[in-house]
Amino acid sequence: MPEATAPAPAVRLDVAAGVVTLTMDQPATRNALTPELLAGLSDGLARAEATPGARVVVLTHTGPAFCAGADLREGPGAGGAAAGGAAVADLAIVLAAIQDSPLPVVARVAGHCLGGGVGLAAACDVSIVADDVRIGFTEVRLGVAPAIISVVCLPKLRRGDALQLFLTAERMPAARAVEVGLLTRAVPAGDLDRAVADAVTALMAGGPRALAAAKALVYRVPGRERDEAFAAAKELSGQLFASDEAAEGRAAFREKRPPAWAPAPADG
Repeated sequence: MPEATAPAPAVRLDVAAGVVTLTMDQPATRNALTPELLAGLSDGLARAEATPGARVVVLTHTGPAFCAGADLREGPGAGGAAAGGAAVADLAIVLAAIQDSPLPVVARVAGHCLGGGVGLAAACDVSIVADDVRIGFTEVRLGVAPAIISVVCLPKLRRGDALQLFLTAERMPAARAVEVGLLTRAVPAGDLDRAVADAVTALMAGGPRALAAAKALVYRVPGRERDEAFAAAKELSGQLFASDEAAEGRAAFREKRPPAWAPAPADG
C-alpha cells in the first residue's frame, strides 16, 4: 500500500532576512479558527521567538478571507459545548501570545475578516488592510458574543463605537475599522504588499531590545497604578540606557551611520 500523505500544515512558516512569515493556509474553510489553525498559530509564534535573528513576524493568509472566525461546520455531534470551550481557550492563548511576544507582529489583511478573525487582526501590533476588505463582529447574529476577542479589541475602541459594532454586527469597510482604531492602516489592494514591507522596514530600524520594551509598555502601563507604573518605568529606562544596544545606538548617531541592527539598504 502507498504511504499516507501527511496533511498540509494549517499555518506555514517561512523565514527570510529576519522576517518570520506565518501564513494561514486553510482557504477551503476561509481560514476559520479550527483547532489545527489555532495550534499552528500557537506553534508558529513560539517558533518565531526561538528563531535566531528573527526581528519581525508577519501574519498573512491564502484565499479570499483573512479569517472567517469560528468554524461553523462543527455541530453538536462533534463535541458541542466542550469543543467550543476548547476553541475559545486556544484562541485566548494565541491572542495573548501575539501581544506577549517580544517580536513586533504585523497583520497583512488581504481578505474579509469576521468574528474571531477581527480579534486576530486587532491583537497584532500593526495591522494593514486592503481597502476593499469588509470587517465585522458577527457573533450576536449567531446567538453568541465577541467575548474572548473583546479583551484585545475593547482597549482600542471608544465605548460608543464598541456598542454599535458589537450589537449591530455591522460589516464595516476597512476605512471604518481604521477610523475606530481596530486596525492601523487601510491601503488600496494593489499597494498592500508594499505597505507591509514598508512597515517591516520601519520596525527593523529599531533596536530589538528597545522594540520589545516599547511593545511591553503599551500593553502593561495602562493597567498599572500610577506610582507603580513610574517605578517600573524608571527601572526599565535605567536598564535600557545602560545596555550595549543603547551604546551602539548613541555611537551610530554620533558617527552618522546606521546602527548594527538595522538592515542593509537595498541596492539601487
